[in-house]
Amino acid sequence: MSLTVLFDLDGTLTDPAPGIVGCFRQALIDTGHEAPAFETLKWIIGPSLRSSFARFMPEGEAVEAALARYRLHYGGGGLYDLALYPGMMEAVETIRGEAAAMFVCTAKPEPFAQPIIERFGYAPLFDRVYGTTLDGSLDDKGDLMAKIIAEQGFDPSRAIMVGDRKHDVAAARRHGVTAIGVTWGYGGEAELTESGATHLCAQPSALPGLIAAIAAGRI
Repeated sequence: MSLTVLFDLDGTLTDPAPGIVGCFRQALIDTGHEAPAFETLKWIIGPSLRSSFARFMPEGEAVEAALARYRLHYGGGGLYDLALYPGMMEAVETIRGEAAAMFVCTAKPEPFAQPIIERFGYAPLFDRVYGTTLDGSLDDKGDLMAKIIAEQGFDPSRAIMVGDRKHDVAAARRHGVTAIGVTWGYGGEAELTESGATHLCAQPSALPGLIAAIAAGRI
């Protein structure tokens, strides 16, 4: 299959809610802010955490202090507080057997994304892990995808982005990449449809067949 497949990490390959939300709440507390209930914060999974923290900070207040506290807790072990979606590893293994190249494309900073991919067994399946930078220069996922395309030199029209949030879809649409929205993550069917996902996928076991059908031009 002459196809390049890009995968989001949080909400697509892994369910990271315990670590991300837990560390986010602790960072708010550390910086003197009230921490909303855990269940109300799952929307922070996917977007840039800078933009998420900014929604809790008064105008002019530095978001960087909260982000630094988050990274302290997350890097101290919170990054491994996650679960693999049932059947996802098997799905990625099947797709890897057919795809020309596969990359992780995540809004998580690369120094956190890489060890997660390695620890949970995904590393042999991907050609490279691409994440954002700690300085925020690649917080826009479309900019991150532009970097991947430029460095890897693949044809965007022969590429697929697999992700669970509107940011994944927007990045794909910006570059003419087919967008598969997965509904087991945190965006949901409505968000993915409204943002223009090319296809939706409801379960990991269906993903290899969907990608094969797209590659063959059957859909």
